[in-house]
Amino acid sequence: MLHHIARLVEPMLRLLVPASGRHRQDAGEPLSPEPAVPAPPRRPSPHTAPLRGEDSRLVRPYLLAHERRDLAHEQHEQAKRQRARRRALWLAVHGVDIGPRRIHGVEVVA
Repeated sequence: MLHHIARLVEPMLRLLVPASGRHRQDAGEPLSPEPAVPAPPRRPSPHTAPLRGEDSRLVRPYLLAHERRDLAHEQHEQAKRQRARRRALWLAVHGVDIGPRRIHGVEVVA
């Protein structure tokens, strides 16, 4: 029964409601090749120029591992030198001289 009703109502709807879609043409208006409203400008494609590693947040960890290792090694060495200076100062306050073995290239004996 629904199928028969749809067959009766469909032709009336075609007359009352115009078709929607891009191929629809108004009765007196010819198709124009350009749209009435200009399209918004497109962003330039990111693939036109070669990618640079500095521009990308995605960096493979193995590329940075050696830099981190070198930085950690340098920080470790600085901390070691600082501890040695503090130890020498603490011992000097308590009367123990563990100063450098070489001063201006000359060997110093205790």
